[in-house]
Parts: sequence; structure tokens; C-alpha cells
Amino acid sequence: MLQPRIPVNPLPPVHPIPPTRTEPVTTPTPIVVPAPAPAPSTTPRGSVQLTPGSAVALAAGGGAVVLVVGAVLVSMLLAVAISAASIAVVAVVLRLLVRDMQKGR
Repeated sequence: MLQPRIPVNPLPPVHPIPPTRTEPVTTPTPIVVPAPAPAPSTTPRGSVQLTPGSAVALAAGGGAVVLVVGAVLVSMLLAVAISAASIAVVAVVLRLLVRDMQKGR
């Protein structure tokens, strides 16, 4: 069941017969290829160099990202806390209503 099935080809593969050449063979004329132009030399750079202005801009951008992410996380935590508090208030009110219904008031 798990053995691969290999299809059987009933016809052998057909190979085309190459045409025979009837004209005489002549030697080709040599082609002159010009030498390639030298590649422009580039100086390799080891690392990125920061100027004082770009370092200050990078630090300010990083600080802004930290402040934005912090504000988003604090707002999500506040939303969860408000939801939990409101669910707790609803649970207390429902418990009081059920207790009053059981006492028959």
C-alpha cells in the first residue's frame, strides 16, 4: 500500500536523428573581442560613522518610540482594570438581586 507506483511506459522514447551535413566545412574567421573595462574601485567601509547630530536624532527617535509604546501599554492596562472593576460591580449587583428574589421581597 505504501510502496511507490512507477508508471510503465509502453513505448520506448523516440530520439530524433540528427541531420547530415552536406556542405563543406569552412574555418570560421576569428572574432576580436575588446578587453573589458576595469571596474571602478570602491573603498570598503568597516562600520557606520555617526556624527553628533545624527546620534542626538537617533537618541530622540528611540526615546519617542519608548514613550509611544509605554503609553499604549499603560492605556491597555488601564482598559483591562476598568473592565475588571465594572464586571465586579455588575457581579455584586446581580448577587444582591438574586438574594432579594430568593427571600421573596
